[in-house]
Amino acid sequence: MSLTPVEIVAQTCERLVQAGIPLWRVRLGQRLANPLIGAWGIIWVRGAEAQEYIVPRSMLATSSYAGSPFEHVIKTRTRFQRSLQHLDPAKDHPVLFELAAAGSTDYLALPYIYGDGSVQGAAFTTDAVSGFSPEDVAFIQELSPFLAAALEPAAMRRSTESLLRTYLGDGPARRIAAGAIRRGDQVEIEAAVLLTDLRGYTALAEQLAPDQLLERLDQYLEVIVEAVRAARGDVLKFIGDGVLSIFPVEAGGREEACARARRALEAALRKAAQLSDLHFVGCLHIGPVTYGNIGSADRLDFTVVGPTVNLISRLEAVAKSMKQVAVCSREMAAYFPADTIQPLGSFVLQGIPNEQMIFALASPDSETRE
Repeated sequence: MSLTPVEIVAQTCERLVQAGIPLWRVRLGQRLANPLIGAWGIIWVRGAEAQEYIVPRSMLATSSYAGSPFEHVIKTRTRFQRSLQHLDPAKDHPVLFELAAAGSTDYLALPYIYGDGSVQGAAFTTDAVSGFSPEDVAFIQELSPFLAAALEPAAMRRSTESLLRTYLGDGPARRIAAGAIRRGDQVEIEAAVLLTDLRGYTALAEQLAPDQLLERLDQYLEVIVEAVRAARGDVLKFIGDGVLSIFPVEAGGREEACARARRALEAALRKAAQLSDLHFVGCLHIGPVTYGNIGSADRLDFTVVGPTVNLISRLEAVAKSMKQVAVCSREMAAYFPADTIQPLGSFVLQGIPNEQMIFALASPDSETRE
């Protein structure tokens, strides 16, 4: 039977207590390759249910981590032990005072070194008046390699999944983790598609220094990604200053998928309106897409292709030529109230058979800009 990391830690701690080790609180931290989350881990407290926790990456740059016993363990790969009964404000880290105030009397931190060379940390405290005995410490240390071996597979999976989500998006990450890794592993799905493109990017590239240009581009991409994720969409591609996102049709049907895509676009427009000189165009369409792996034998990309993607890529030029901020196809407009859209006319789109009716999205947040 497979156990979760929380179950592994909880059962280990309970058995240590049964063996006579006076544990009060145990915390195991696992560093994570993620731009936002610095680490995750498990906290066990005697008499309470073990729980997972996460540490924002920003916290690793604060005094909560800097100079802490955990930092010492990870950087030096050596243990750290300190009695909590006679702490020195001039020398001891604030976290030790917090543990002492909560009732702990002794603190032991150990490095857990995984097979790939990465170092994790584990901290053990006791509320026994005499603290940990030398035999207690030796027992915990002897057990540590086995606990590390039990946790490492879960930690590696968590780190890999986090990297996949960071670079590919949630949906593709789930499919790849589930085994869709070969060229040709594709499915056809129905999805609302959102394509956004930063206005004036070419001029910005000529006017701004490279670092300033990248800062502006990152600001725009962050606005789009946050809005898409909040509406349960997947960001599939950064194409220069363009972003391709999909909202797969789920139990709510096509209308619900269209609503999510529009909600994401309007949320991004509202956020952009709060930022100076950040303007982009957004295009919406819905239809079947081929979703999966394409590429060469040894270089694959997880994306969507097909006529639906071809059509939405042509809408951008119409939006810019008509000085519109947000446009959609006839197929998408069919799911929106008539008073929230405005027909722009029929257009011949390059590579698309038949003229296509294009609509502007009428919204107080998507006013026309030059």
